[in-house]
Amino acid sequence: MYNPPHFAISDIATVHAFIRTNPFATLAANIDGEIHFAYVPVIVDAEPAPLGTAHFHFARANPMAGIADGTPLKLSILGAHAYVSPNWYETPDQVPTWNYMAVEGSGRVKRLSGPETLNYLERLAAQQEAALATKQPWTPEKVNPDRLKRLLSGIVGFQLSFDRLEGKAKLSQNKSQADIAGVIAALKDRGDAAGIAVAAAMQELSLH
Repeated sequence: MYNPPHFAISDIATVHAFIRTNPFATLAANIDGEIHFAYVPVIVDAEPAPLGTAHFHFARANPMAGIADGTPLKLSILGAHAYVSPNWYETPDQVPTWNYMAVEGSGRVKRLSGPETLNYLERLAAQQEAALATKQPWTPEKVNPDRLKRLLSGIVGFQLSFDRLEGKAKLSQNKSQADIAGVIAALKDRGDAAGIAVAAAMQELSLH
């Protein structure tokens, strides 16, 4: 992605944390000369260093599920984003823009075995169920073993080993402190979840 230095997130641990907070990814691969996209939940691991790996799955009927070991694949995750009006700046003669956070990565895939896919699903469910503290967590053990086996046969798990991974936080770093404060205040006043999330990220960035 186009990623000017003042917007780039260079710390890989921060990029991994972003993926864990925003674990739904767009994946892209070239299949027989045509770009295919898929939309999947992912889990990310820091190992092997320095960039780590991601795990995900496709429905077996999805054309993406047919990709072979070693196939190049790209990953994209968009986080919170919000329109920024020039009316919110103190500085005159400005134009509209969009603030957002995103991650992109690329690498080559490896197909997972059945037990590896089940392990990935157990980890994915555990991560998501942990946020539902008012209920007992769901686990694959709650599914009849024969049915679980049939369901697993309908998906294909993959590991993506990153050879490139970068984050971008376009959060008005190229604006004055007064302009940044104006955007934060306006996004909070707007009151929607995305605007509030962008305002919080801008505030956090301004403290560092």
